[in-house]
Parts: sequence; C-alpha cells; structure tokens
Amino acid sequence: MSPDRVSRRAVVGAMAAGAAAIALGPDHLQAAVAAPQTKPIPSTGEQVPVVGLGSWSTFNVGKDTQLLDECTAVISAFLAAGGRMIDSSPMYGSSQATIGYALGKLGHPPVFSADKVWTSSGAEGPAQVQESRTRWGIRQFDLLQVHNLLAWEEQLPMLLAMKKEGKLRYVGITTSEGRRHEEIEQVMRAYPIDFVQVTYNIQARQVEQRILPLAADRGIAVICNRPFEKGALLREVEAHPLPPMAADIGARTWAQFILKFIVSNPAVTCAIPATSKVAHVQENLQGGSGVMPNAAFRARMAGAVAAL
Repeated sequence: MSPDRVSRRAVVGAMAAGAAAIALGPDHLQAAVAAPQTKPIPSTGEQVPVVGLGSWSTFNVGKDTQLLDECTAVISAFLAAGGRMIDSSPMYGSSQATIGYALGKLGHPPVFSADKVWTSSGAEGPAQVQESRTRWGIRQFDLLQVHNLLAWEEQLPMLLAMKKEGKLRYVGITTSEGRRHEEIEQVMRAYPIDFVQVTYNIQARQVEQRILPLAADRGIAVICNRPFEKGALLREVEAHPLPPMAADIGARTWAQFILKFIVSNPAVTCAIPATSKVAHVQENLQGGSGVMPNAAFRARMAGAVAAL
C-alpha cells in the first residue's frame, strides 16, 4: 500500500503493538509516539500540547467496567504520549465520572482539566461546578467554560469571581456547529476571558473570518471542537486517497492531515478530538507533532479537500 493511501483503519492495525505496550509503562509509549507540539495560553504564557482529548459521546459509558477500563487505557496512552488537556461537560452523560474513574485508576496523574457549566439557573451554577469536580476527583479545575453560552450573563461572572478567589485558573466560553458567533464575539470583546471554544476543521471554517482574528487580537486561547465532525468528516474523506502533499508535512492519515490543518493556524491553541481507541489517540497526538503547514500550504490542503 502506498503512503498516500494509508487509512485510519490501517494505522489502527499498525499501532496495535503500541496499544499493547501500555502494560510496559509510559516510558515505552513515549518512545513509540511523538509528543505533540505545545503553544502558549496567551493570558499567562503557560504551554499546552496542541492536541487534547475530548470526551463527548466516547466516554459516556455508564458503569460498564470493561468500557470504563478501555477509556482508562485511552487516557493512559494520551498522557504517556505527551497529552495534557482533557475536556468534558455535565452535558456529556457519564463522561465526567469516566474521567474520574480513569484518573483514580492511574493514580491521579497531572492533567489540564477543562470542563463546563451547563445550567440555565445561575443559582445552580456553583453546585454544578462542585458536582463536576467531585466526579473528576480533583481539587479544582484548570479551566471552566460556559457551555454553549447557556445563561452566560449569570454563569460568566460566577466563574470570573472563582478565578479572582484562586479557585479556578482559567475562564472561557464555548459554542459548536457555527452557532451564536455574533454573541461569542460580543463576550470576547467585553469580558476578560482566557479561552474560547469553537468548531473548526478543514471544512467548517467560519471562525477564520472574525473569531480567530479577534482571539489573536484579544489574547484569547482557542480550543477547537468537532475536528472530525464526530467521525463524519473522516468517513467522507477516507473514501479518497490521501493527497501526495500529506507527505510534505508528515501526515500518514487523513486524521493527521486534518489535525495539522487545524493546529497550525497561529490563532489556534488546541484541538480536542474524542476517541475510545488507544491507537486513535496515539495517531491523533502524532498529528500535533513534526512539520506544520504554513498559511499557503493550509490553503492548498483546504482546496484539496474541497475538490474531493
């Protein structure tokens, strides 16, 4: 099989040995998987890896011990290969509890904990934060975000007050699927937030016009959700050969091609693909390493996908 036709499925097979190597310990995995590059959070300069880990759908496994252990293996591989940011929400079913289960099993390793407030009642916000923290099993969150701007007029001041009191390190807001961008811009201009989370990938590029430039201008970190459109984007592009240009940036799969497009944008801080597969999380992290495309190359990448 030529390098241009390597699929995500093929990489999963090729990385089976890496998945099995979890039992050999983090040092072995770090030798096998290239660590992702890092970028600074503009408000502090703290460095975070450009590929994080989402938990929407994939970690909503309830109390099934086998599935919980599989998610634990994903988080173990993610951390061993240089990952750090894990993102969740009260909206994501049992995902928070799954993360807490995994972190407990792994001895509570250091992570960059990113979660959200998702309630229409301002009075319920603090209690929800406490419940989320308990599910994670951590002392405090690194980042809390107002999920999809729900009741943001009440929740955002609460989060900013938590930060001022030293109970939270960073504050942000989120949206997805191109919704409420005008309101997102208003909040970005009016409030001292550290992060904004939006949908951005090689097909969904609306935020390039206004939100990414505004984030760069205001010194706001950008987290990109839905990099693969919950797998739909990968299923679409994997029906076609990987473009020859992928070799120029060291992308062996469509997933790495797409992730390199996202995280190479200077305004983007981190992308958070979600997965329940160890080989996928290793593959994704490698998409954040090595050669990155410049603006002209990204335009060619987008053109190649648009022409499929």
